[in-house]
Amino acid sequence: MERIASFCVDHTTLQPGVYLSRQDGDVMTWDVRMKQPNAGQYLSPACAHTLEHLFATYARNSDFSGGVIYVGPMGCLTGFYLLTKGLTNAQVLSLIQQAFGWMASYEGEIPGASATECGNYLMMDPIAARCEAAAMLPVLAALTPEALHYNTASSGK
Repeated sequence: MERIASFCVDHTTLQPGVYLSRQDGDVMTWDVRMKQPNAGQYLSPACAHTLEHLFATYARNSDFSGGVIYVGPMGCLTGFYLLTKGLTNAQVLSLIQQAFGWMASYEGEIPGASATECGNYLMMDPIAARCEAAAMLPVLAALTPEALHYNTASSGK
């Protein structure tokens, strides 16, 4: 079998940030990396689940909602994938910055966290979600739309 593109990125050098992971036609897959891979600190499942509900809710209700296809957690618990269509790099970065700002200060019921709306609605950690979103804000603030790509010198591409 062919090796998939995300396995061709050198995860030993990858840092928190936002990276264009792949492009399939006009669909862009963004790697919203919150944790350094293989460094021993990961998102807890409950935190990642809470952030998934919040991130998806925000993205699908934002000014950029028409370009949002999917928001979902990485299985390695180091971040999220955001799939978009028709959004510029600047719009994607703005969406992510706005979403994380909103999540960092969010208080209230977690959207979709009920037995009728979610398959594991009790596995939520809103306190950890706020902390992790807040920790990502300085990383996001330092990014520019032109720099949303993997360091190809160390990614194996």
